[in-house]
Amino acid sequence: MEDHIVKEHWENVYNTKKAEEVSWTQVVPKTSLTFISSLCLAKDAAIIDVGGGDSNLVDHLLNLGFENVTVLDISGKALERAQLRLGDRAKMVKWIESDITTFEPEAMYDLWHDRAAFHFLTAEQQLSAYLDIVQRSVTGHMIIGTFSENGPLKCSGLEIKRYTEDTLRDIFHGHFDRRSCLRENHVTPFGTEQNFVFCSFKKI
Repeated sequence: MEDHIVKEHWENVYNTKKAEEVSWTQVVPKTSLTFISSLCLAKDAAIIDVGGGDSNLVDHLLNLGFENVTVLDISGKALERAQLRLGDRAKMVKWIESDITTFEPEAMYDLWHDRAAFHFLTAEQQLSAYLDIVQRSVTGHMIIGTFSENGPLKCSGLEIKRYTEDTLRDIFHGHFDRRSCLRENHVTPFGTEQNFVFCSFKKI
């Protein structure tokens, strides 16, 4: 699917659906926060939430005192919704509207967090671009949360790619060491379950 069509898709989703009408919404992103807490990062650590959209993770990071948070998403509407929710605190965050596969980082990141964006990269060139970006811009840790082999085959009407702990390790092997993984049954706002695999990595 061409980049502009993908962007149009996500802009339409965020223009027509409320948070409680999309499957990925989490009031409290507990698994992500648990992984982040385990890293014992400094409060001025550079953190980027890739595909963050209007996720509540940024709220919790600010509540924890983190001072250098970036949220990236392909949808400007998603970022606008997050900014409206945060109010004045939105000024404490850097917002980037970009397709992750064409993102040109202007900073280095101590932590790269990606929940539910990675599995939309189904083409080899997309995966290659993603790997090149994280190799160049991540200096510390990476947390990837994606559909497991027991997860859905599609999300928001789009094809996805499912992973196991080992297939995630193999993609980043040679550049990142896999440190720990866990499974999560995410319960959607409408009561269905989606099985995720989360893994944390450390830059070699």
